[in-house]
Amino acid sequence: MTNTLATRMAAAILLTAATASTAATFAAFQVNGLAFGDTLNVRKYPSNQSQKQAAYPNGTVLQMTGKCTDGLDLFDIAGQPRWKQEQAVRYRWCQVWHDPARNGEFVTGWVYGRYITPHRP
Repeated sequence: MTNTLATRMAAAILLTAATASTAATFAAFQVNGLAFGDTLNVRKYPSNQSQKQAAYPNGTVLQMTGKCTDGLDLFDIAGQPRWKQEQAVRYRWCQVWHDPARNGEFVTGWVYGRYITPHRP
């Protein structure tokens, strides 16, 4: 009886660890620097000519996947001062994880780095 309980507990611990290790991690950045009333377009691909998926105003907190063009990884620069992070993304496109239709179907998209800053809650 004790052996079965120990086996179940070990299985539960392994399942929890496996689930935690596959959970997605996101960097939070905030839309910032747009003119009054303007919005930041999220594009399907990292290009101004790409299909627009959604648009967000200043102050919107975005879930970033960490991936930016030119091989920049937001998690690699996370410990740097805010101004350095802003400088690093300024002329790059960075990937977001968002729900453009607000129906629970999340997709990836791209925003231009000039209009995002690291979010500090």
